[in-house]
Amino acid sequence: MYGFGSLREITLWFIPHRERKAADGWKSLYNGCEGTGYCAMPTTQPPRQPKETPLEAHKKDPTGTPPTVDDILRGTAHALTIFKPGAIAGLSVFQKRGKPYLQCLVTGKERPARPEEIVRQLYLDMLMEDYGYPAGRIAIEKPVRMGSGIHDKLADIVIWDKDDPSAAYIIIECKKPKRADGLEQLKSYCNAEGSPIGVWTNGGETIHLHRREPNHYQNLPGIPRAHQTLSQLLNEQWTLDDLAEHNVLVREQTTLKKIILDMENLVLANAGVDAFEEVFKLIYTKLYDEAQAAQGGKKKRHLQFRVGGATPSEFKHKIDNLFDSAKKKWPGVFLDGDHIDLTPEHLVTCGSYLENVRLFNSNLQVIDEAFEYLSVEVGKGKKGQYFTPRHVIDMAVRMLNPTMDEYLIDTAAGSCGFTVHGIFHVWGNEFTAAGPERWQANYAGGMVYALDFDPRSIKIARALNLIAGDGRTNVYRANTLDPRGWSDETKVGLRDRLRRFPDEPERDRENRE
Repeated sequence: MYGFGSLREITLWFIPHRERKAADGWKSLYNGCEGTGYCAMPTTQPPRQPKETPLEAHKKDPTGTPPTVDDILRGTAHALTIFKPGAIAGLSVFQKRGKPYLQCLVTGKERPARPEEIVRQLYLDMLMEDYGYPAGRIAIEKPVRMGSGIHDKLADIVIWDKDDPSAAYIIIECKKPKRADGLEQLKSYCNAEGSPIGVWTNGGETIHLHRREPNHYQNLPGIPRAHQTLSQLLNEQWTLDDLAEHNVLVREQTTLKKIILDMENLVLANAGVDAFEEVFKLIYTKLYDEAQAAQGGKKKRHLQFRVGGATPSEFKHKIDNLFDSAKKKWPGVFLDGDHIDLTPEHLVTCGSYLENVRLFNSNLQVIDEAFEYLSVEVGKGKKGQYFTPRHVIDMAVRMLNPTMDEYLIDTAAGSCGFTVHGIFHVWGNEFTAAGPERWQANYAGGMVYALDFDPRSIKIARALNLIAGDGRTNVYRANTLDPRGWSDETKVGLRDRLRRFPDEPERDRENRE
């Protein structure tokens, strides 16, 4: 019997003693292994060399085939997922002086084919082919004026205003592949040039910003086409179908967690409010807006959770009304006197980031993940709490395989990951913005129970279960280990689920009280 394994450059061959004893030079080694049944024979071998990439091979042999676009971007923070395959295939890379080059689509000049240059050229192609901007309105590497001087950095792409060819209309930044760095630089350029629109992209993610005034930005669903004005883009009315078509989570392959992080970096960190509470209120309000829009049937309702061209005060008034309506439809999460504490200006920025996100999907996964992130941020940071990963919850629920005639109770529910995933398992993982069917609501509102002591987790849990149960929920704030401190609401809600002691009347009465 033979076997082997390797550790760095040393190979160990494990061979039975009976074969080693006959080999020359192995007597001392054999004696050291006496009683083990096997000996280890070290043999040196050269260390493994990493596989050479096409780009590295091209540097060694410049006369060979130039690397492809994928070769150049491999291992970098830039990507190509926002671009059409045809545009990527049409980008020609050639060699010049032993290095990969390409030809600029606007200036016609040859430029080194670095990752950021590839992203820039593909974005230029998109601007001209998809958005209709002529090359004459586009400049690249434009010096940025900062006060009376010229900034030492250059704006990657600038689109000039149609009526004022010397004024920057859109500034696009694609050199900085990281969101935070790119956004910071983009905003400084827009402020310096007075550009009303800014775009950051790394080829995989894109953020479109509208500069309403210095230091106040709102997110945009995209940029205007060449024949379209910014006002027309802002004032477009959307239905749920439009939201599904422009859903930023799908189009840009991003997550709600990243969007919340952007909101925190741009606004919430300096807004003087509780970030958890305000984000939770906005998500709660937007869920209600999507649910209402889904009730329109063939006559599709327009979404109200959109900034558009509204002033900050107008938008705040609209969101406040939506929030109040949501509290009435899904009671028990917020108090009657609760309101959104963000200023109108901050609310516009946060609203613009959320308005292009479709929260309702087939199993509330988008909302569940966002609420989990909020829970973890609060719990880990202050209380040392850790929440079960969602894929582990899914596995556990499939193992339990709950059915619609069985009660589902979680006595340490956290944000109700187990109960919500259990509900969707029983439902067959089907859910729409129109809300649950009657049998689904009856199950979620009558067969599922949850308890937890943390007030914020309970807020999230009640919200998810209220939505699933169409306004009904059995989520209670209570310390499972100390029923003596349970509120009357909890006692009444759980009374029918408590164990009975028919042979011990006194114990039965005490347990139910």
